[in-house]
Amino acid sequence: MSRFDRRSFLIAAAALAAPRLWARPSFAADPFTLGVASGAPLPDSVVLWTRLAPDPLNGGGLPPAAIEVRWEIARDESFRDIVRSGRAMAEPQHAHSVHVEAEGLEPAHGYWYRFMSGNAISAAGRTRTAPTPGAVVNRLRFAFASCQQYEQGFYAAHRHMAQEELDLVVFLGDYIYESSWGRRHVRKHEGPEPYTLDQYRNRYARYKSDADLQRCHAAFPWLVTWDDHEVDNDYANDRSEDLDPNFLARRAAAYQAYWEHMPLRQSALPDGPHMQLYGQHDFGGLARFHVLDGRQYRDHQVCPRVGRGGSNVVADLNCPSRLEPTRTLLGSKQENWLHAGLAASPARWNIVAQQLLMAQIDRKPGPERQFWSDGWDGYPAARTRLLRAIAERKPSNPLVIGGDVHFNCVTDLKVDFDDPGAATVATEFCGTSITSQGPLQARLDALQADNPHVRYANSEKRGYVVMDLTEKRCLAQLRGIDDEKEAATPVSTLATFVVTDGRAGAGAA
Repeated sequence: MSRFDRRSFLIAAAALAAPRLWARPSFAADPFTLGVASGAPLPDSVVLWTRLAPDPLNGGGLPPAAIEVRWEIARDESFRDIVRSGRAMAEPQHAHSVHVEAEGLEPAHGYWYRFMSGNAISAAGRTRTAPTPGAVVNRLRFAFASCQQYEQGFYAAHRHMAQEELDLVVFLGDYIYESSWGRRHVRKHEGPEPYTLDQYRNRYARYKSDADLQRCHAAFPWLVTWDDHEVDNDYANDRSEDLDPNFLARRAAAYQAYWEHMPLRQSALPDGPHMQLYGQHDFGGLARFHVLDGRQYRDHQVCPRVGRGGSNVVADLNCPSRLEPTRTLLGSKQENWLHAGLAASPARWNIVAQQLLMAQIDRKPGPERQFWSDGWDGYPAARTRLLRAIAERKPSNPLVIGGDVHFNCVTDLKVDFDDPGAATVATEFCGTSITSQGPLQARLDALQADNPHVRYANSEKRGYVVMDLTEKRCLAQLRGIDDEKEAATPVSTLATFVVTDGRAGAGAA
């Protein structure tokens, strides 16, 4: 083939591969059924998200064509003072989702945004840019949450969160659940457990169709990370709970659907079963968020049940491999990145945003000890490396936030949890779930004597945590709803804790 012919062939092939354009879209129903969202704020930009889906639970209901979407960002809710606008393509290979990186914005400034396509106009959302690096910031208020099994409750926690005065929401995993489980379901998933890209897209559409979740997305920018249920319960790296030989194909589908439905930057677009999710997010000189990925790079869980992958509750006598010094939860690259980022951070508060309960938890009352292998207790050497790095490099005011376990927990983090006199090197706040059922309170109470570093543990309510940072203190409010089975349930503050600048450990306020 001559050079000219080869060039013509490649151009023609590219034209055939590119999606055709639906030049004059006319929708049979509202295409903005999944709402709007924003996230990943920088001082001069923020990601604006939506997805066109007039028939959201059946693949979106659109032809396999690219559709133009217009967007506007304004200083006012009425969109009289528009500061930026543009056009983006909603492409079928990305489920007609749009990830606009709106640039040229003012630091630490609030904005309104919306989308338009054809004659349809989305609901308006509010967002906010981050302050300039190093800038003096007097206050930062954010909430964090996790674990919102759709069938087990209504999203009243999101409705109440949307009414808080916040700068940011941090979501720490289990945004969707791939499986159906739990007691007293109040609603149902749209189909069976997902394995394919289309099935994961429909599962996200089911969750994102909830009006209260949409309200919370539209109220604030979000930072997000995942845990296991966005793919498969208890998966670890390339191994699934049921040892599926085709698991990486399933993981690739789940990762793509996650990116398609979250307000993430283009740089996070997955490459098959691989996706760069962890990163740092600064808010002036007051706070730095170190957002982690605790699933993609971890070693497999030790001592699983026979013929299975995933978690187990193990004793060291029967499972000495738990203590192997090379085991990693984050992978060596992410681990080194985190240690270096903490050491170099100029921020007053360093928030390690990850999925799990980090503190050691002996799960058997009495002299014998047992540990759950899917959490940090399954990777104690990795936890020791991190907490020792904090103790030695002394980043300012390290706070660890997490979820996954479906109960509120406040702990003192120590390099050696077995030494009663060991210094507290960081403070941990682990939040309860949005809806997912928790363990019995009596079970937590029975473990208290064997885990004296746990300052508070309560599983009775679902909800979220509000963190209020100033230069001098962090105020943490554990917010709980009365009953997740009731859509109109009220919210209250269950407990309040204070961490003082320069002193690790939380005290009751």
